[in-house]
Amino acid sequence: MTTGTKQESIHGKLVRALDPVHIEVENESRMHSVPVGSETHFKVLVVSEAFRGLSPLDRHRRVNELVREEFRSGLHALTIRAMTPDEWERQGGADFRSPPCLGGSKAPEPGAKSG
Repeated sequence: MTTGTKQESIHGKLVRALDPVHIEVENESRMHSVPVGSETHFKVLVVSEAFRGLSPLDRHRRVNELVREEFRSGLHALTIRAMTPDEWERQGGADFRSPPCLGGSKAPEPGAKSG
């Protein structure tokens, strides 16, 4: 039985499996059309030597595999930035934003003109 929040669970699993030098796990559910207090949408920035030699796709697959139980229990979306320490030193986490939510009531009406 899992206790705590999804955010704590995601953070703990990534720390144990990847031994990151930097990690951020942010609940972005508030930005989506979900009830207050939801834990359905997260953004993860994780910096680890475990990603060395892996393609961006393989890095994302690794993170997704580590949190598969959270997806089975209500996690809907995970924005991932997975970097090696060298990449982090060169690029940092600057400008790491999730795409805007277009689901639910936020989706534009068909044929509507955008701003």
